[in-house]
Amino acid sequence: MSPQGILLAAGFGRRFDPEGQQDKLLAPLADGRPVLWHSARALAAALPDSLAVIRPGQPARAHWLREAGCRVLEARAAEAGMGHALAAAVAASADADGWVVTLADMPWLPTAAIRAVAARLTTPSTVTAPRHAGRRGHPVGFGKAWREQLIALDGDRGARAIVGATAVSLFDWDDAGVLRDVDTRDDLVDRGTV
Repeated sequence: MSPQGILLAAGFGRRFDPEGQQDKLLAPLADGRPVLWHSARALAAALPDSLAVIRPGQPARAHWLREAGCRVLEARAAEAGMGHALAAAVAASADADGWVVTLADMPWLPTAAIRAVAARLTTPSTVTAPRHAGRRGHPVGFGKAWREQLIALDGDRGARAIVGATAVSLFDWDDAGVLRDVDTRDDLVDRGTV
């Protein structure tokens, strides 16, 4: 059985637009499809039946996530931060053999990197991620032994506490897409997409 793919797509994107007028995850890339569609498509291609977490009342996000091939989980708790969103997704897939966690603001994440993380979840206690240019990237994979700790997450730091307190099995990856995300409008402009 493959691990459960999880896409965290519940964030507010305040650095992208402090006024809250434009949703960074719905910002179009060069092909006209939004940032989160690309992130979701890569995950769904690598791990079919992946689960995307959003806050309630986000029909545009839900539409694009479904079109990209993800199931959508609307979690009110996700309004309180990334840790809550991840905990809700793990609780909704508690029988999984593990979880591969990706972020919706990483539209350049290669499908092959997601598959590589999933393939490296070889024991229940494994935590694994790619490394590019000496920096840990995404996605991050968690074996099933981490279920209770993941379900207990809260706040807006996601699984950083778990990752920081355990020996992560890192592997080198030559594509910078494992590091690139969209935090500000400049992240899109620099790639010629706006």
